Amino acid sequence: DVQLVESGGGSVQPGGSVKLACVASGYTVRSHCMGWFRQVPGKEREGVAAISTLSTRDTTYYADSVKGRFTVSQDDALNTLYLQMSSMQPEDTAMYYCAAARDYSSCASWRDQRRFHYWGQGTQVTVS
Repeated sequence: DVQLVESGGGSVQPGGSVKLACVASGYTVRSHCMGWFRQVPGKEREGVAAISTLSTRDTTYYADSVKGRFTVSQDDALNTLYLQMSSMQPEDTAMYYCAAARDYSSCASWRDQRRFHYWGQGTQVTVS
């Protein structure tokens, strides 16, 4: 079974930084598309960032709202996906979810949540 377990959420002041981690089991982060999504109560879940790795090249994708502030990366040895969030603002407050697709090409449509078949339980990030 594929399991994705997020960690690293918490409270941070505006302008601060937080790094989320998503450890995958039963799944290899390399050669697949993985992403981060977030959701605020009463709103639809939105894509934040995604990454796909083919051979030795990583391709990253970001929502306009987080470009230049967030960085998605992965550690193949630890089979872990990361989201480094900096210059955080109150509007970044949300439940953050890690998601994994069955192939790397799904990242071409990374904002489409239907491309991701596996999801973590989420980790709350509050900026205030």
